[in-house]
Amino acid sequence: MSINSCALQFGYNDYASPLGFASVDLPQGHTLVLRGASGSGKSTFLALACGLLTPSAGSITVAGQNVGALRGAARDAWRGRAIGFLPQRLHLSAALSVYQNLALAYFALGLPADKAQIMRCLDWLGVADLAQRLPYEISGGQAQRVALARAVLLSPKVILADEPTASLDDEAAAGALGQLRACAARCGASLVVATHDARVVQALLPQVLQTSTQVNTQATGMPLQADVQTVQVLQLSKAAQHA
Repeated sequence: MSINSCALQFGYNDYASPLGFASVDLPQGHTLVLRGASGSGKSTFLALACGLLTPSAGSITVAGQNVGALRGAARDAWRGRAIGFLPQRLHLSAALSVYQNLALAYFALGLPADKAQIMRCLDWLGVADLAQRLPYEISGGQAQRVALARAVLLSPKVILADEPTASLDDEAAAGALGQLRACAARCGASLVVATHDARVVQALLPQVLQTSTQVNTQATGMPLQADVQTVQVLQLSKAAQHA
């Protein structure tokens, strides 16, 4: 399984009740859509999946690794190798060129930059000609493609995307989702998309099977259902206190 979670919970110190999530069994190469309004726990699930947070209870295994069992530098190294992350705020370093922003992924792992792979990924996303530009010299759509190139640079097992269609018009949103799915397919990666945007689910129809019950702050322990087209939806309730 690409992602397996069981009775997963996370408690923020300033909230009495922990967030609870339905159990997930996501095969490698499949897609999981996390749906819900702001404050429903979408970003918390992504942070648990990539090891930025540690579960208060239950477990989550991603790309064959029990994330909670890793600590410190070992968790960071695993994340760098196994996870590609497309954040809502793209976090491109303003002082570095597009090429240098991608090269940082190698630096963080103590590896020499692979120029050919960097240019190959930029070329996949149609932004190879921007390699020497600074972030302020490119458009928002181009910056998102650069960030996606960075996310798939090391051929991750799982790609996590946080609100990838936020603030995009319909045409740009469709393009962003198409790029995400194409990159995941190219890498053989599973794709997890956190969104409150109904267009994301609409873009995946008829492949999406909507789960019928919401997840609230109590862990349900119930497995998700999936249809034959490999897309699962985890619906998070507004009752969850944090995202």
